[in-house]
Amino acid sequence: MGLAKTDLFTNQQNRVAELAKAFAHPARVAILQLLADRKACVCGDLVDELPLAQATVSQHLKELKRIGIIKGDIDPPRVCYCINEPVWDEARQLFGQVLDTFMVGQGCC
Repeated sequence: MGLAKTDLFTNQQNRVAELAKAFAHPARVAILQLLADRKACVCGDLVDELPLAQATVSQHLKELKRIGIIKGDIDPPRVCYCINEPVWDEARQLFGQVLDTFMVGQGCC
């Protein structure tokens, strides 16, 4: 199995890649959209809204939380998830910086 070799890239490049992973699956995009629309959400509500099993939704929530783009408050038996605003802002800035490095109309082809 090959190594990711993330140590060969800058911290910023690694962080952009990590945050991009949050948007790399349509289920995670749907979860983020639901959380952004509602400002907060309970996991059970997400399962009702998405065409996925509870276990699958939980796996996506775990990954989004690991990346830091969402946060959850545990109030057993429920966990309430919401957008982590500082990380959302970080993603917006980092993606903007990457996308701004190429100006449309100045390409080579």
